[in-house]
Amino acid sequence: MTRCLYVDLDGTLLGRGASLLHDGAGEVSIEGVRAIQACLRAGVEVILMSGRRRAQVFEDARLLGQRSYIFEAGACVVLDGEEHWLTGELLPGELTIAEQIELKGAPALLLERYRGRLEYHEPWHTEREVSHLFRGLVDAFEVDRLLVEHGHDDLRLVDNGVVSRRSAALAELPHVRGYHLVPAGASKAGAVAFHRRTRGYPREETFAVGDSREDLACAEQVDVFWLVANAIERDPSMREAIAAHDNVRVSSAGHGAGVYEAVVSTLMAARS
Repeated sequence: MTRCLYVDLDGTLLGRGASLLHDGAGEVSIEGVRAIQACLRAGVEVILMSGRRRAQVFEDARLLGQRSYIFEAGACVVLDGEEHWLTGELLPGELTIAEQIELKGAPALLLERYRGRLEYHEPWHTEREVSHLFRGLVDAFEVDRLLVEHGHDDLRLVDNGVVSRRSAALAELPHVRGYHLVPAGASKAGAVAFHRRTRGYPREETFAVGDSREDLACAEQVDVFWLVANAIERDPSMREAIAAHDNVRVSSAGHGAGVYEAVVSTLMAARS
């Protein structure tokens, strides 16, 4: 029996231009819609897990008929309308968590240290409650070590996969990735684990689909994790990351079609 699908948005369920009705090449496609339809018909809960802001993920989830979702890279799980913050001691109050992180000086540190390799991901970096959103090309593990060295061990940098937007300052980089600076305890994997425990879903009755290393970490929390084909096409090094897990499959198609392939394959396997 399959109870829940955890699925990423950008680069996974959504195609070019963040469209549910287009594939990665911009061609019209309804495969992503068919994937969600198959889940709803089978009684499978669909949980969007995204680095996007709360308002964006709320509206996307509402359009799919869902009241629960994960936003800002696992910082918060909204369960039937109720917030559950997974950000440790950094909690919203008079200041948002994002404002608290800024006051600590960590964003300024990274922008200075990685000048020409890291910048804010305009225009989506504003009005965020938790994370500072960057784009560029850095080693996230190296950044985490830098944060610790400067007393920011309560923060980490999340690699959220390849993005298409960049400024002229990053023109020489071979490709550009999106990054979230978040509280150290926040992660999509942690959010999936929280949701699964709260719902009472056994691991073997859940699956997930994504395109980034942050998504891939969710493999530890679900029965099967699917990586959409475009993730490998845009970042061949993902194959090395896959080797650390024994329950990862790569779809033959990308974006929404890849999600549909994952849904149909998983549901058919459960029935058999």
